[in-house]
Amino acid sequence: MELEIKMVELENPEDSNLILGQSHFIKTVEDLYEAIINTVPQAEFGLAFAEASGDCLVRKAGNDDDLTNIAAEEVLKMACGHSFLIYIKNAFPINVTQRIMSVPEVVNLYCATANPVQVIIAETKQGRGILGVIDGSSPVNIETDNDVIWRKKFLRDIGYKL
Repeated sequence: MELEIKMVELENPEDSNLILGQSHFIKTVEDLYEAIINTVPQAEFGLAFAEASGDCLVRKAGNDDDLTNIAAEEVLKMACGHSFLIYIKNAFPINVTQRIMSVPEVVNLYCATANPVQVIIAETKQGRGILGVIDGSSPVNIETDNDVIWRKKFLRDIGYKL
């Protein structure tokens, strides 16, 4: 049996976040669209889903053509069956992650981030699958008391804590 490990770097458009996950059915595209638009109506987003059987097409939807097209291109570049990718602006992953995970077809989320992302992929004769992701950079130290003060202030400044 032959197995090859590859890495694909995802493009992340400026001022956007991405959510990478795994699902299992063609209606994923419509259900993810509804989950996002019903949770954060002002969000601009594009999403794509890679079929793993039948026509094996990259299905796409969104309310922003640029983000939708980038999502489709990046999913095709990964070429991992049953994977989906969402690019979102004017909302943060924290606003939609729980709703996305409650979509019946969604079985896994790999990351939700604005960081650079590298997807680690296994490839066999059958196809490709996501092993995991590298999300951003490695930590370099442990936060100090001043870092804790900064973190707490930052969360309040952006409205996520009282």
